[in-house]
Amino acid sequence: MHHFPGGSKSRVNRAGNNIRNGTATSDDYLVLEEWRSAHRNVLNTFQAILRNRTRGTNITVAQRHKRRTTIIDKLKRYPSMQLARMDDVAGCRLIFQDIDSLYEFRKDFHKSRFHHKRKNGIDKYDYIKQPKRSGYRGVHDVYSYDVNSEIGRSLKGLLIEIQYRTRMQHAWATAVEVVGYITTSQPKFDRGDTRYQHAMSLASEILARTYEDRNGPHPDIGNRDLVNEFLALDGELNLISRLRGLNEADAEVSNRKNVILIISPDGILETKSYRTGTEALSALFDLEKKYPDFDIVLVKADAPEDVRFAFKNYFSDTRDFVRLLEDACSELAGVRKLKRRTRRST
Repeated sequence: MHHFPGGSKSRVNRAGNNIRNGTATSDDYLVLEEWRSAHRNVLNTFQAILRNRTRGTNITVAQRHKRRTTIIDKLKRYPSMQLARMDDVAGCRLIFQDIDSLYEFRKDFHKSRFHHKRKNGIDKYDYIKQPKRSGYRGVHDVYSYDVNSEIGRSLKGLLIEIQYRTRMQHAWATAVEVVGYITTSQPKFDRGDTRYQHAMSLASEILARTYEDRNGPHPDIGNRDLVNEFLALDGELNLISRLRGLNEADAEVSNRKNVILIISPDGILETKSYRTGTEALSALFDLEKKYPDFDIVLVKADAPEDVRFAFKNYFSDTRDFVRLLEDACSELAGVRKLKRRTRRST
């Protein structure tokens, strides 16, 4: 008889609370890993649905398991969160050419005839209509897994997050992740020097106005003032120059679809590829135990180039962001200061 991964929802929540409070036992961590690994079947189900629906399009589809360290960090950041209700342990990401195609696909996907239930209202996680203060823009949906098979029955109620982004929004989100790697600040989580978060928030507004005819988190700032404020911050932080100076990681990605990306504390990227998801998940858990201070994530996409594109942050690839932002500043305020100044700084 199949049981809920980890024993029961209450047992999973208890393990989460103990991990959050620093009182976890080895059994608590085993519960976490059993519950977390069970999401593989949920991911496989949804990625098959999404790949079937995007076949023949220019939509990029990728999936990832949430990192163990990120789960623990999220538990600590949100003291009232119950682990069994964490909705982004399994995640699928879709990247579109533009906002219209994003909304069109999402609208059609909501009409899908399957038993999985969307948990959120249509606008609840629409961060294009209501951008986050950080500048994050995109749309999320959360689905509850539900199938009638004997094996799948025990997984009923596990959650998965579907992320919808445009290429523009993806370039910005990638840059935010990379800023967290190359500085002591974490603008994604509002940690450290607040100037980095404010700079990236202004950059989001600049990109949204220039390329998507939308607003970000600063709709009331005029175009020229917006660009000048960003340029002033960039002059203090030398941010664009630092991002441009990064060397894209040259780690190879094989044709096997299950890929583990490993970043050492020194920022060195290594990739490992596996034939099956089961083999990859087992290796993931072993690597996390062996290298607790490393940033390790299991991802999956159709082709090596899709892995590199959907998870650009792991390859320190911010070229799109830098190019788009430089051009946007020039177009939005009619200035060339950003390119001239950052070129001199390099």
